[in-house]
Amino acid sequence: MEFRHLAGFVAVAEELHFGRAAARLHIAQPPLSQQIRQLEHELGVQLFERSTRSVRLTSAGRAFLDPARRVLADLDVARRAAQAGGRGEVGRVTIGFAGASSHETLPVLTKAVRARHPGIELVLRGQTYSGEAVTKVADGDHDLGFVRLPVHREGVRVRLIEREFLVAALPAEHPLARHHEIRLPDLAAEPFITFPGTRGSAVRDALVHACLAAGFRPGIVQEAPDSHTMLALVGAGVGVTLTVSSVQHIRIPGMVYRPLAGAPNVLELALAWRADNPSAALRSVLAVAEEVLPTPEIV
Repeated sequence: MEFRHLAGFVAVAEELHFGRAAARLHIAQPPLSQQIRQLEHELGVQLFERSTRSVRLTSAGRAFLDPARRVLADLDVARRAAQAGGRGEVGRVTIGFAGASSHETLPVLTKAVRARHPGIELVLRGQTYSGEAVTKVADGDHDLGFVRLPVHREGVRVRLIEREFLVAALPAEHPLARHHEIRLPDLAAEPFITFPGTRGSAVRDALVHACLAAGFRPGIVQEAPDSHTMLALVGAGVGVTLTVSSVQHIRIPGMVYRPLAGAPNVLELALAWRADNPSAALRSVLAVAEEVLPTPEIV
């Protein structure tokens, strides 16, 4: 049984006239009559009573009509879904992000995608550090990742969306908190809190590199899984940290932010995706991101 047979049957059943049904289907009448005979042969029942003057449904034809209509309606829904999927209007896109550092960028993207492509489901995976995000994108576990540049992974494309810089976070009662800015060498003897060293945190790497450039290796006494926990530990007096400027919306009692003196330590935030990802939904999300999260100008 073919779908054209069902379409032909429904057209004849609704028109009760082979000529009008054929015109409706944009085919000649003989092929339509042949389709109906083939359908009746396959079903083993007569669907129409035919005479030179009229066409009427048999009891079998009346019983077959509603199910045939439902099948054709379901086919139309399936066709539209496939076409929408091909255009990137529906689908699922998995996004990995680190958390607080995406506070300003992730909501902008998700709101815009949901407004323009409500058929796309966004699956958000938090606490995905930059190194992890690159790996998950490369392995196909995530479609899109918020990552820190540079990224050196074959087959992974990136686009810069934001430039940030390192700031110091200190206990409010710390003597250096009275200063308007912090000289990094002045933190050489301080206990540091930062992200885990085994999960690819680009912020931790930037902290270590900045301290080494200032002439000392940071004494890391505590690791924290996310920015909120890390800054809460700073507020509790456990230590100090360097973090990215985008988390300064987090306000913790007993903790203050201070800029670092000298040339800023810049961290670049980017979107990463597999170059060969076939997802049309991902292409739609990337197009929205291009508009709402444009690449910043070189300064």
